[in-house]
Amino acid sequence: MATHSQFPEETSDEGEFERQDDAFRAWVSDDESTPYPVEAGRYHLYVSLACPWAHRTLIARALKGLESVIGVTVVDPVRDERGWAFRDGPGCSRDPVNGFAFLSEAYHATQPGYRGRVTVPVLWDTRTRRIVNNSEDDLCRMFDGVFARLGHGGDTVLFPLEVEAEHVRLAGEIYERVNNGVYRAGFATRQAAYERACRGVFAALDAYEERLASRRFLLGARPVEADWRMFCTLVRFDAVYHGHFKCNVRRIADYPALRGYLCDLYQQPGIAATVNLDHIKRHYYMTHDEINPTRIVPLGPELDFARPHGRARLGA
Repeated sequence: MATHSQFPEETSDEGEFERQDDAFRAWVSDDESTPYPVEAGRYHLYVSLACPWAHRTLIARALKGLESVIGVTVVDPVRDERGWAFRDGPGCSRDPVNGFAFLSEAYHATQPGYRGRVTVPVLWDTRTRRIVNNSEDDLCRMFDGVFARLGHGGDTVLFPLEVEAEHVRLAGEIYERVNNGVYRAGFATRQAAYERACRGVFAALDAYEERLASRRFLLGARPVEADWRMFCTLVRFDAVYHGHFKCNVRRIADYPALRGYLCDLYQQPGIAATVNLDHIKRHYYMTHDEINPTRIVPLGPELDFARPHGRARLGA
């Protein structure tokens, strides 16, 4: 028997979670090919610190040194039936740009009558007062591309051309098997759908454990976008996906290579400041009340991402 779904319109008859497509896919350009020219201070990022998709854009913004170029407002981690809200609280605030009470107002300002699920991240254009893009994949490429000359990211390149084909393949695999895999397990409403998704997650983690046992990062001596894509799931795994999403075959703490890899990425300059476990735990355990009806947030687990990892000895 199927249970109630957290997102009924994104659940198949077989109980499988089928994520909606991103609604807004316009691009910021530096060649007048789009209505959105690259400018410092013009664009604003709306994010949740709990959301792994939004987290990846914060990481890209930090690594490319774009903090003074693109402003950020963080929503309340607890989302109710009205959606993501702007409230003053630890690590979140009211909306200083538009005075919106809810992120849905940005969606309806851009597309009146919008009926899809309101998601983060959102890149907002303060000039035209509309959403430019709500795809984290696009935003990371823009931050690494047209915005890069405005930042101080040094020689950091998230999408190196010399490994582009393998990078695209690997990023797609990580999305399907790991990033979205944990959601397909957690939001499944039938036993068979859950088991397929959960087994897929751990088959992927086992394979990446083997890959990372002999190399420091996924594609070379430096982390690329695919590494940060993986990081955003790994850093949440033991705190929420293991218990809340029932991905409990193993913890990341049980994988020597993945555990060290996670700590290595966490300790890269500027990354720890993008991680907020309080927001992460409160969002998942208090928002997904179809999964956790009591909305009780667990105290644990104790996690130390600053521990020594010894991975600098590994080659590319």
